[in-house]
Amino acid sequence: MKLDEYREHDGVGLARLVSDGQVTASEVLACAIGGAERVDPVLNAIARPMLGEAARQAAGPLSGPFAGVPFYIKDLMQDYAGLPSGFGSRALQHARAPEHDEVVRRWLDAGLVILGKTSTPEFGLKGVTEPHVHGPCRNPWNPGRTPGGSSGGSAALVAAGVVPAAGANDGGGSIRIPASFCGLFGLKPGRGLVPDGPSHESYLFGASVNGVVSRTVRDSALMLDVMVDGPREGRFTAATRSRPRQMRIGFSAGSPFGSEVSAEAVAAMERAAALCEELGHTVEEASPAIDGRALVEDFSTAFSVYAASQIDEAKRAWGATDGKFEFETRVLAALGRATTAPEFYASHDRWHGYARGLAEFHDRFDLLLTPTVARPAPRIGELDTPKALAAAVRPLLGLGLVERLAALDVWRQHVRQSISVVPFTQLANLTGAPAMSVPLHHTAQGLPMGAQWVAPPGGEELLLALAAELEEAQPWAGHWPEVSVTTAAATTPR
Repeated sequence: MKLDEYREHDGVGLARLVSDGQVTASEVLACAIGGAERVDPVLNAIARPMLGEAARQAAGPLSGPFAGVPFYIKDLMQDYAGLPSGFGSRALQHARAPEHDEVVRRWLDAGLVILGKTSTPEFGLKGVTEPHVHGPCRNPWNPGRTPGGSSGGSAALVAAGVVPAAGANDGGGSIRIPASFCGLFGLKPGRGLVPDGPSHESYLFGASVNGVVSRTVRDSALMLDVMVDGPREGRFTAATRSRPRQMRIGFSAGSPFGSEVSAEAVAAMERAAALCEELGHTVEEASPAIDGRALVEDFSTAFSVYAASQIDEAKRAWGATDGKFEFETRVLAALGRATTAPEFYASHDRWHGYARGLAEFHDRFDLLLTPTVARPAPRIGELDTPKALAAAVRPLLGLGLVERLAALDVWRQHVRQSISVVPFTQLANLTGAPAMSVPLHHTAQGLPMGAQWVAPPGGEELLLALAAELEEAQPWAGHWPEVSVTTAAATTPR
């Protein structure tokens, strides 16, 4: 099998070739390794190769619906027994996992051949993938730009054709954001559907869930079947084979907290809305009655408390010191420690109000449609803390003057500016709703931008049915980026 043939198959297609004896799992693995060797010097997406493990897996025996299909897992929330789970942090590069996380075990039971772990920002705390320990991960469509985060490494490898799908997770948009920036399909399952642990029972207070990014809807559907019910086709795959019922879809392009939304983001949503109308669905402008500014504040509170807990756990379990953690992670953790228990309780309690507001919206509309992101992929380093701001904050952090740090309005403005790039995704995380990003639009510069749909609890099958309908009407899997396994890799980031 040659690379140009390999990249044209999704996971379901590759598994069929292996099952029919047209190609061996080892031959397929060789293609994936060759593709990775070609593009990763540019993309910098692989945090930890696992080639020895992959060769042993491919040698078999293999069974399951993805038997012989190459796959990467994310170096966060997806432990592989005996190997470090780095979480994008210098502090955890030697922290070996005692056992597989359940989702990894289910992927292995499905026959996937895991050949590495993908890069993620430290503790998954950013919407870009630029960890200091590994360096920035780059977007195959333009290596001068980010693939998004925190599943940016996975998205970059899938978009470039190294693997048809890869492990991801989503605590604030980390499946949907890189799917949008990299031209992929990304489904965030609803809360409680995919099992967590055993390393941790619930990440980010239930806001974060495991999933995948993929090039085709049927791959994501079968992956969800595998993650939820075991190694076989099931209800989610079945959903992609039937037309969705005629739906009423409410759409809104306005940022939930009033930040600017680019014309390209609006165009991505409007294109999706028009296609839905062409397919017979009813589409009208509407949005949930939710205080978006408060939601972003409560999301930021949860992330800061999570950051504090991750640093404290790394210090306790592995003897890490402050110097092992990135500056921005330490600032976020300091703000988390400054949050009192009553303040955190009140913030977390408001999540229920957002869920009620979304439920009331879904009493009138089957789905909510928005842009996935507010602008095209930022340039590498664009969202770094400005040097002057970092210089002002470092002394406060070093002296433990957390109250002054929390009150520093210029820091809060910096945080809001970062979130303003991705203001649409956090709603589904805090409410636990399933949501997806579908790649239906490219900017004038050729950068992908997705549209997001949010469903009520249990709406994964509805989302998948609509996604399959959209994919049939406007296929995207054959569009390849500047950097792919069969093209000359770009060497100069733009």
